[in-house]
Amino acid sequence: MTSRTVTLLDVARAAGVSKSTVSDALQGSGRVAEATRDRVRAVAEELGYRPNSAARRLRRASTGAVGLHLPATATRLDYYMNLAFGAVERAQEDGLDMVLLAPSGAAGGRIASRVDGLLVIDPEAGDRTVPGLLDAGVPVVTGERYLGPSAGPSAAVVCDNAASLTALLDHVTERGARRPAVLAPSGSSAWATALRATARSWGLAHGVEVALRTVPFAATPAEAEETTRALLTADPAVDAVICAPDGSAPGVLRAATALGREVGTMGGDGGTGGSNGTDGGTPPEPGTIARSGTPPEPGTIARSGPGLLVAACVDGPATRGAEPPVTAVDLRPAAYGRACAELLCDILADRAAPDTVRRHAWSLETRASTGSPG
Repeated sequence: MTSRTVTLLDVARAAGVSKSTVSDALQGSGRVAEATRDRVRAVAEELGYRPNSAARRLRRASTGAVGLHLPATATRLDYYMNLAFGAVERAQEDGLDMVLLAPSGAAGGRIASRVDGLLVIDPEAGDRTVPGLLDAGVPVVTGERYLGPSAGPSAAVVCDNAASLTALLDHVTERGARRPAVLAPSGSSAWATALRATARSWGLAHGVEVALRTVPFAATPAEAEETTRALLTADPAVDAVICAPDGSAPGVLRAATALGREVGTMGGDGGTGGSNGTDGGTPPEPGTIARSGTPPEPGTIARSGPGLLVAACVDGPATRGAEPPVTAVDLRPAAYGRACAELLCDILADRAAPDTVRRHAWSLETRASTGSPG
């Protein structure tokens, strides 16, 4: 059946079911047994069935557009801008325009009349807009799972955020850290919730007390600097700081520099490295080298104190261009946006069920901030 377009009727005849059953099975609707649904999809794939998108739009009064809902803080975060560009590019490949929805959002029913489907990225359980979007009567794909109550089914593209933070904690430990800290994001998104829970569970599993501090979901470098300075001042034993919010890692570096902590090394009092000069807390003699935390006496030479490893949960220009460059998790935001849009396109074209969940891969980029080669 390669010489002409394969129709629903062709699939129905080959699968031994009715045309309406084929339609329901491919759209994930109706009361179709799972075995029948699987058989119909297998037959459709074998025959090379592709839905007629133009006819489908006419039947459903399609708008030819999909909506994109981002967190309110997205406009100042590099991660979400790259994600949006990837989503727009992929939607256009299926002939769909992308409409950026205002953070406050319109009522779900009004949105449904304007778009064929929705992408809802990092939905917060406390965001009053999200339930209306999920129940708007059009297919919805969430970027990360929605942890609040939802009336209708939605598909999702998810990252293993627990695994990515575990990889960072394992990495700094392997590099010599014994007292790691995590600046975790506030809020009720799946990403923020997973990072806070993982920091605690990793510490329990390894018998290590992780110093957990909560910062805003989109913390600025200044906010990260303030939190890090307070943390390192109150708990100087901290020898690694993992910063979650996108773009805020330079603030951690500034705090370390201000406190005389040498980033990227575990030397001095910081655990595995050797100790040079006098012990921390002992006033240096004239002519000796003063360590961080000890006011230098007249005639002494100031030097860096205990080392500090720094890493980030989101890679981007701020981590790659920092001095030193910061070890970070590359979430591949443009590819993630493409994956979300692709799943929505597949659902709209009957190539995927409306409750499909797909996984997105990340990678750990090790750099000089954790004593690793770039």
